[in-house]
This record gives sequence, C-alpha cells and structure tokens, in this order.
Amino acid sequence: MNDLGFYTFLSALIFLILGSFFMVLFGQISVRKLRKNPETKDSLGLSFLSGWEILNVAETLSLPRTWVRKLEQKGQAYNNEIVANSDLIYKNTSKLDRILARSFFYLWVFSIFSWVLFFIFSSLGLTSPDSLTK
Repeated sequence: MNDLGFYTFLSALIFLILGSFFMVLFGQISVRKLRKNPETKDSLGLSFLSGWEILNVAETLSLPRTWVRKLEQKGQAYNNEIVANSDLIYKNTSKLDRILARSFFYLWVFSIFSWVLFFIFSSLGLTSPDSLTK
C-alpha cells in the first residue's frame, strides 16, 4: 500500500471539513455583524458568489496589512470593490473575529494546497486506489 496517497487525501479531507466548519462559524459570528453595520455593509469587497464576502473579509484580516493595502491600491481602478476595506474591517472587528478569520483562511489555503498536491501525486502515479481504502 502507498501511504503517501492515503495521508495526502486524509489531510486534504480534514482541512476541508475543518475549513468548512470555520467558514460557517466566521460567517455567522463576524461577517453577519459587518453586513448589518451600515458603515461596513458596502465595504466587504466584490461578491462573485453567495458568501464570497466571507472569504474577502477573512483574507483582509489574515494577510499582512502591507499586502492588503497593495491589493487595495490595485483595486482603486475598480472603485475598491474587489477587496474588503481593511481600515473599516479592522476598526469594526474584535480579536475573536480576527482569530476566526485566520483559522478559516489558513485552513482553506491548506485544504486547496493539499488537494492540489493529492491530484499531482495521483497524476504521477504515486498514489494507488488501494491506498484510499485502508
């Protein structure tokens, strides 16, 4: 049996489940509060799909402020609708909101990384179907 495929798949699955849990938690606790606030309601960034604001706010609270400011400057051409307004978001969130945002965002990033890694291993033949049925 090939343990590499099994452990990659298992870690991707765990990151996906935990990331989904933290997405719901962060959305219900933090982003709902920001959506109800008239000051921040229109500053949550562009929403391609339902719930995309959750990812925008989590990204704003998780990435270093210099990176977020650089993204905001690039968004000036689009009236800052692409990314969430970091100054307003930081002003209207608590320490718990930031912890939840970082937990969700990095679990989401590790989940995507793990799935990509699993598919690369799979395409290179480093995993076998038997390794997933332990």
